Amino acid sequence: MKQLFVSLLFISQISFSQKLKIDTKTTYQTIHSFGASDCWSMQMVGENYPVEKREKIASLLFSKELDQAGNPKGIGLSMWRFNIGAGSTEQGIDSKITNEWRRAECFLENGKYNWNKQRGQQWFLEAAKRNGVDFTLGFLNSAPVSMTKNGLAIGSGKLGDWNFDKNKIDDFTGFLAEVSAKLKFDYISPFNEPQWDWGPKSKSGFGSQEGTPINNDDLAWAVRKLDTKMMERKLSTKVVITDAAQIDYLYKSKSNRSEVGQDNQIESFFSESSKNYVGNLNSVEKLICGHSYFTTSPNSELIGKRQELSAKIQQQKINYWQSEYCVLGDNAGEIEGGGQDLGMKTALYVAKVIHADLTYANASAWHWWLSVSANDYKDGLIYVANNGVKGENDSNKFDAEIYDSKLLWAFGNFSRFVRPQMQRIKIETDNKDLMVSAYKSAKELVVVIVNSATNQEIELPKKYAKNTIDVYTTSKNSNLVNSKFKGSKMIIPEQSIITFVIKL
Repeated sequence: MKQLFVSLLFISQISFSQKLKIDTKTTYQTIHSFGASDCWSMQMVGENYPVEKREKIASLLFSKELDQAGNPKGIGLSMWRFNIGAGSTEQGIDSKITNEWRRAECFLENGKYNWNKQRGQQWFLEAAKRNGVDFTLGFLNSAPVSMTKNGLAIGSGKLGDWNFDKNKIDDFTGFLAEVSAKLKFDYISPFNEPQWDWGPKSKSGFGSQEGTPINNDDLAWAVRKLDTKMMERKLSTKVVITDAAQIDYLYKSKSNRSEVGQDNQIESFFSESSKNYVGNLNSVEKLICGHSYFTTSPNSELIGKRQELSAKIQQQKINYWQSEYCVLGDNAGEIEGGGQDLGMKTALYVAKVIHADLTYANASAWHWWLSVSANDYKDGLIYVANNGVKGENDSNKFDAEIYDSKLLWAFGNFSRFVRPQMQRIKIETDNKDLMVSAYKSAKELVVVIVNSATNQEIELPKKYAKNTIDVYTTSKNSNLVNSKFKGSKMIIPEQSIITFVIKL
């Protein structure tokens, strides 16, 4: 197999090769992390599945080891996102969430903490730490049900209506501090996708998952209260906001959420002249988080909206994390969210989104949504299915076969090699079929190339021609397969993502 890829990456004399122009002195953002979340399947998998299968999943997600052939055993995530539950599991069907996979346990019940809750998720949290994942983050979809206005983990269905009893703010901030301290989170994100209503999805009054909206005024008020609590407890955990449902809501001042005060969040929270300014709080990380949903097609929108976002971020001098994404909707006819795809189509589409978020929005972190999925949907890096039965159901609740995807390994072309504290640097090519980005540390230069077209030839700068370069290829027939290359000209295989690691 290795011989095949060495032959693909041969030195060529074809005259139309395109030079890669690498400028290590022109730098952009410093990379923080590449991550994924434990929603929702990890509670089932981590508590019920055989240990050897759990370890296999953990290796695929977290491992930075190489096999005897020099191929990565996993994608080496540098961030693990833990969903802190609100207690809908304990309520059962009375939670108004029909699907038990979408419910979550709460560490706080009847006024007492029970650290045996969320055991399945805690297993993978410990596995992440054991495998050297750099950062962990706890995020909430809803406050504990004992603190909400309606006693549920779903909202009223009214935009901007925060499902929270403000008289219990001290209890809420205490809960966040206690969980952060116990699980030793590096970051905590208290408000997920505040622009959605998270209410009943049918006349029956049932919702799809835990969640609540919140407007900018209430969010700033709560974050100030949380900052006071974190300082009282002398916790090092940093608060990150806002996990916006779409990136538009971060920079647009006149969106479809203006009337309820849920947009223009960069300026609202980080402009010193804003009434909601929280950029001066000690516990608040000076960054904004947003989700790339519904802004990735067509290509003009993919690029244009990220350029607009980047301009506003630079204006306020903060960092940006793309903190959640999977393929949703019809994406202007380019790709449908429905239906599993373990192949290259989804892998290449998502690689294009990652590239755009890193190079146009200057994202310093990029996080996927479901690390493991049982759904017939393009939402997982890894899938589980028992005897081919797909879905969040009893068939897959206690044990199932495990399937990796090309998306997993394509994500690994970034996550495994573009490590925390690397800086993105300038790289250019005249080849319009290739998407190229480059990153450097003191010891390595990493180049990632996404090729959605046919075989393409590139030429490296002569200064690197004497280096023996590690090349990692994800394509139809390979999953981050390693080969060695020495020279200047090489072929980038069709429909592939390639990572060069050059020792400096």
